[in-house]
Amino acid sequence: MNRITTISLKILKWVGISILSLIVLFFLTRWIGQGVNKRTPSGGINKSMYVDINGSKQWISIYGQDKGNPVLLYLHGGPGAATSLYDYAFTRKWSDVYTVVTWDQRGCGKSYDKSHPETITADMMMLDGKALTEFLRDYLQVERITLLGHSWGSYFGANLALAHPEYYEAFIGAGQFIDMDENERRLYDAAMTWSENDPEGREMVEKWGATLNSEEEDVYLRSKIMERYGYGMMKDGTDYSIVAAVLFNPYYSLKDIIDYLKREPLSSEYKSFFLSDGFLEMSLMGRYDYAVPYYNINGDMDYQTNYSLACEYFEQVNAPKKQMFVMKDATHGLLESRSEEFSGYLHQIH
Repeated sequence: MNRITTISLKILKWVGISILSLIVLFFLTRWIGQGVNKRTPSGGINKSMYVDINGSKQWISIYGQDKGNPVLLYLHGGPGAATSLYDYAFTRKWSDVYTVVTWDQRGCGKSYDKSHPETITADMMMLDGKALTEFLRDYLQVERITLLGHSWGSYFGANLALAHPEYYEAFIGAGQFIDMDENERRLYDAAMTWSENDPEGREMVEKWGATLNSEEEDVYLRSKIMERYGYGMMKDGTDYSIVAAVLFNPYYSLKDIIDYLKREPLSSEYKSFFLSDGFLEMSLMGRYDYAVPYYNINGDMDYQTNYSLACEYFEQVNAPKKQMFVMKDATHGLLESRSEEFSGYLHQIH
């Protein structure tokens, strides 16, 4: 064996040792991080489970520092865009004053079952919300629950609060969504203004506008337009590490993470629901009378769910109490980009 071969083998040996060391370090770090996040606070609760909701196995987590605190149910956006891969990183910031329940809605996130495609309709989502609420009232032994919905979740949550006020302590909408047609019209009008002196941008806006509110609407182009002019959902990034949140997720195995990332952001079932008459009929326009306190936490640069429309709706709301919290220079991703500030507003509401 010549000298060059010997050196090459030594290099390969050390490369192998280095790679093995990194793998061991990765799994050790993940094991420690997950172990910390799996702990149950003294006097609190930390559980995850599947619940049978109207014939569908749906996943929830429950976390709180004091089991005596009021219960808050967090409704993720989309529809169909579960955030369980990382949302514990911001929802636990509320856990000193609330017992926080996160829920992967029918057919998405950890509730996704490729062998059993879900039928998504407005009526089914409303029945699921009611059924989960009834389960939580019984399981956690509480009479009423606070609803917090973001984006689609705010639309869904407002509908639940209007339909079943006897179950809810309050409704909190973040990035409040009001009405599909009016929302898109206002975004298009704004985009036409933004692109006045930008021929390339104007071409993008007109191309998107030609598909507006149709089955072929170019949602990707819609997002690119908002990003181009500084209104993208995650323009400010996050105020915590998404990578660390995913790596140390106490509820996700590595297989769960891979499966989550392999899936389309929005399933065909949810795409169909998003374009359905049922989705449009959930509009909040003209429905202003709430029997529970009504709160909004909105970014004043949000065009994903139109901020000005949410403000106009808020002015019309009749509720035992109502309050609007405005996050300055924030867009639609306010839960992730400004999670500390958002948590502060929730503490005020509490």
